[in-house]
Amino acid sequence: MKKKSTRKKSIAKQKKWSQKVTEESHALELEEGVFTLKDPSEIAKSLKRSANQSKQRKSDPFRSAMSMLTFYINRAGKQLPETQRAKLEAAKDELRTVFCKPRKKTK
Repeated sequence: MKKKSTRKKSIAKQKKWSQKVTEESHALELEEGVFTLKDPSEIAKSLKRSANQSKQRKSDPFRSAMSMLTFYINRAGKQLPETQRAKLEAAKDELRTVFCKPRKKTK
């Protein structure tokens, strides 16, 4: 008897979970097109404005903004063009700058 794979089911659940978060989350009201901006510092400034204005976030503004950016990058996955991914990764560093957070040292 052949064992059925549960991998497809777990992947489908993950997609449904993240889609639900995207549709129902009200943690930050983002400016339209924020993740498609060309300048990483503009992306960071927009996320900072949204995080500071939000009344529904559960953590501090920096963590909320960084979480939203990371969630978007992860949600896009392999569909995200490498040039846009690089801009969004640079936006993480800019976000640390606009919130005056030091960059963590890596070994």
